Amino acid sequence: MKLNDTKQILQIRLDKISRHYEALKDYKLLIDNLLKEKNIYDQFIFNSLKPQEKAILDAYLKRFSSIQDFLGAKIFALLLDVAGINSSKMSEVLYYIEKEEIIDSLENWIELREVRNELEHDYPEELEEALIDLKFCIENFYKIESYYQNSLSFAKKYM
Repeated sequence: MKLNDTKQILQIRLDKISRHYEALKDYKLLIDNLLKEKNIYDQFIFNSLKPQEKAILDAYLKRFSSIQDFLGAKIFALLLDVAGINSSKMSEVLYYIEKEEIIDSLENWIELREVRNELEHDYPEELEEALIDLKFCIENFYKIESYYQNSLSFAKKYM
């Protein structure tokens, strides 16, 4: 694939992820307002949430998951390609993405991924654990936001 094609594909993907990010940011604001009123992480309170309040949480998790998936599967390797950094395996991609400070650490990236995966597979069967994971994802909004922002900044250097 030619470099210009790669840049074009990367731009399309960055445009797409920006829509996910804007929605995530909106849901985070709604959740922050909800948290001012009630402790949504308490099982009893969570079970008494209105359907639209639970829908906000579900939508947040869906966008959080989408952003992380999209960064890992569709953007990171292209960022390295446009920068002229050769990497073929995902382990190499993540190594260079950490080295270029797009993510703060591989351990944090993996932890976010594991918690997100747990939520996708366990939610809401194990409510107590799911609420701990939900809290983790909400509290780590700024981490996923920084990975997104760092990706944009890195791409700008080569576009």
